[in-house]
Amino acid sequence: MKIKYWLTGCILICSLSAFCQYKYPFQNPELPVEERISNALSLMTLDEKVQCLTTNPTVKRLGIEGTGHVEGLHGLALGGPGKWGRDNPVPTTTFPQAIGLASSWDLSVIKKVAKIESIEARYAFQSPKYKRGGLVVRAPNADLGRDPRWGRTEECYGEDAWFNAQMTVAFIKGLQGNDPKYWRTASLMKHFLANSNEDSRDSSSSDFDARLFREYYAYPFYKGITDGGSRAFMAAYNAYNGIPMTVNPVLKEIAINEWKQNGIICTDGGAYQMLVSSHRYYPDLYKAAEGVIDAGINQFLDEFKEGVYGAIANGYLEESDLDQVLRGVFRVMIRLGMWDPADRVPYKSIGMEEDDPEPWNTAEHREAVLEVTQKTAVLLKNENDILPLNADKTASIAVMGSAAQNVFLDWYSGTPPYTVTPLEGIKRYLGDERVNAVSEDTPIEDQIAVAKKSDYVILVVGNHPYCNDRTWKKCDTPSFGKEAVDRKSLTLEEEELIKRVYAVNPNTIVVLVSSFPYAINWTQEHVPAILHMTHNSQEMGTAIANILFGDYNPGGRLVQTWPKSLDQLPTMMDYNIRNGRTYMYLKKEPLYPFGYGLSYTIFNYSGLELSQKYLPADGEVEVTLTLTNTGKRDGDEVVQLYVRHKKSSFERPLKALKGFQRVHLKAGESKQITITLKAEDLAAWDEKKGKFIVEEGMVEMMVGSSSADIRLTEEIKIRQ
Repeated sequence: MKIKYWLTGCILICSLSAFCQYKYPFQNPELPVEERISNALSLMTLDEKVQCLTTNPTVKRLGIEGTGHVEGLHGLALGGPGKWGRDNPVPTTTFPQAIGLASSWDLSVIKKVAKIESIEARYAFQSPKYKRGGLVVRAPNADLGRDPRWGRTEECYGEDAWFNAQMTVAFIKGLQGNDPKYWRTASLMKHFLANSNEDSRDSSSSDFDARLFREYYAYPFYKGITDGGSRAFMAAYNAYNGIPMTVNPVLKEIAINEWKQNGIICTDGGAYQMLVSSHRYYPDLYKAAEGVIDAGINQFLDEFKEGVYGAIANGYLEESDLDQVLRGVFRVMIRLGMWDPADRVPYKSIGMEEDDPEPWNTAEHREAVLEVTQKTAVLLKNENDILPLNADKTASIAVMGSAAQNVFLDWYSGTPPYTVTPLEGIKRYLGDERVNAVSEDTPIEDQIAVAKKSDYVILVVGNHPYCNDRTWKKCDTPSFGKEAVDRKSLTLEEEELIKRVYAVNPNTIVVLVSSFPYAINWTQEHVPAILHMTHNSQEMGTAIANILFGDYNPGGRLVQTWPKSLDQLPTMMDYNIRNGRTYMYLKKEPLYPFGYGLSYTIFNYSGLELSQKYLPADGEVEVTLTLTNTGKRDGDEVVQLYVRHKKSSFERPLKALKGFQRVHLKAGESKQITITLKAEDLAAWDEKKGKFIVEEGMVEMMVGSSSADIRLTEEIKIRQ
């Protein structure tokens, strides 16, 4: 009996000793999260709570540490054209734009980019040398590129919701890491929801039915939360079915209550005040503050304090309402380890040693950029195998065009530690003496003369990511677009230059560096080779040279349909994609289809087999085939699985992507490829039942190299 009491006393003393290490209970990592948050809130003043509704939930008086936001769509942004580093930028590893990353069709690439970004974010935030930035990363952009005129197309992963969800989940996992208790950084998705028009976005409404909400526009966010583990997102500027997203009931009813999003939901910059000034949804900022807090918003990206204090003074809000929403902010801070001792958090050591190399200067990160950039390139045309060029047989090559001597950074880019332009990359490969560099400022007749006398012309053209104009809402070139400006044309202005150059030198290769699709009909018909890349990679020039001269075989694929003209598109504000939008409902043949991309080698598909004849409504089936590289070069193929419902009580897509795999094969090599199809991915949203259902019936399974290049088909029956 004495021994029992003695043991109990020892345990009690040890427990009290552990608690005595901390001045306040919220500092104790052993306590339950909700208990810690309750204690912290009980100690805070009203002013401190209001301050924590900013993007820096720090309470110095209590020793509560918070962290702010950083941008990070394709690398940590602590500099760049957007001046995210203010007047003192920090160099960071800079990858291709997000839509370019998606063109890799490689989830391991997406995770690698996000992991590198998160390591650099920790380093910049924690290193005594910098102490910059934050650990809440505003990425990925889970919106959908439903229309190529959208000015921010570059930020998304394309037009397909299922595909975007895979990319979104991979990026989130790369940012947050796999530690069971702590995140490396927190992923804050943008912009919930249906934000794919820039013109009038602060007052427009994106209107569509509940099926499109569930199956299309909200789907990447849903998967980002439920599969990816993100616990943060930004509400969009626009309204959805007439109600601004900043106060839309779906925030609480669906995202919070149904999907269990229990972290940060922030406004976009200025969105709170736009509820009064643009949407005119509330008579004043006091009522707007009530609406925003009641909807579940817990961080503001604009001036809000007067409105919140006014809402409390008028009885619209109680202090307890702030307590309720702030719990989400503090859950994220705890997952980031902000409240815990450094020795408890595996990521708090990053950047803390004096001899730690700056990660953006390491060979590992530089090599990763080149690998990723090469994987994002899409070969659009290669007539008579003009590519790859033979360096030994190339006496002279002209390099010209607006993007030849530039690596254009976009608004959400950081400042790279270095850049390699297309001209520099080609010069390094061939040597200066064989390269005829032509500035875009050179008189046109002189440009044509250089093109005429060269063996080949590499014409590097495209858009400028922010229209080469920092003026807000201004973009003078019709085919350019950016944040706050939608494109007015799909016609490449430099196609006139292409025509003139091709007329004097048919050995013209066009490298199109662009943030979105172009209707390059003439170029596709006449020019022998076209390579597409997106902006921003610090290794762009090296990648282009390696591809043009055959050191790397391109294997990227388009993630958006490239129309032949504006006539193939519905009106910009028609958010009902069933009216002929995206490859799933397109009524006319496009210039380039979704999933399209060529290679320097040839792949053969054969032996399609299913692991079972029937697919249970709660099961899955393995789709197996043999892929053979029948060409003479090693290369990558992207095997794509599409489905079509033979009969359905719902309006279904003509075909819909439900699986893919990027595969590397040596020349002559064969591999058995297996893609798993889950029955849940075939579900449709039943508005009457208010849930996803998997219908019985026949489903055609189509495997191929693009949405328009189906090689093998098979049918399977779904049954309950």
